[in-house]
Amino acid sequence: MSETVPESAARPVQEIVVVSGLPRSGTSMMMRMLDAGGMPILTDYVRTADEDNPRGYYEFERVKRLRADQSWLPEAVGKAVKIISFLLESLPGGYFYRVLFMQRSLPEVLASQRKMLERRGMPVADPGADDRRMTELYLRHLSHTVRWLQNRPNMRVMPVGHLDAIADPAAAARRVNAFLGGRLDEAKMAAAVDRDLHRQRHPDGK
Repeated sequence: MSETVPESAARPVQEIVVVSGLPRSGTSMMMRMLDAGGMPILTDYVRTADEDNPRGYYEFERVKRLRADQSWLPEAVGKAVKIISFLLESLPGGYFYRVLFMQRSLPEVLASQRKMLERRGMPVADPGADDRRMTELYLRHLSHTVRWLQNRPNMRVMPVGHLDAIADPAAAARRVNAFLGGRLDEAKMAAAVDRDLHRQRHPDGK
């Protein structure tokens, strides 16, 4: 995915920063970076930190009902909010969205999701078969989502590699800050990246 913004895009005054991606793709890490850098964030702290996300989830519960309830969007203007990629198509017009789309190796995403389920006492009976099924689902979803985003005149999208942000937090902070207008504290953003939380790694060591 490349950064996209149609030439004809007319930017409304009301702008919302959206941190998106698959579950367990690094969205909480990016929200933490933005928070540390001085970006106002929309979160209610209902979902508290746990073993899977020791530094917090940065979620806003009403996002989960986005398809049915969009009345909270005015609260997000001028702030960053985390919205899972499966809900992006429910975002209404009337706003300009800057989307930071987290990209992570699918084997790592699936391993992280499986570990979370195991901690909650819900082990997968056949991890291999489940991973194959979920990989196909996610690949179709991501392909569709990329095409959809590219055709939205009120959205600008910047992909952020999860591994890239962990390997070089300073470079990731510079890119994100430039994308968002250059007003954030890049040093604090980079310092918010905790490499020790990269616990599910790609089988080839990446």
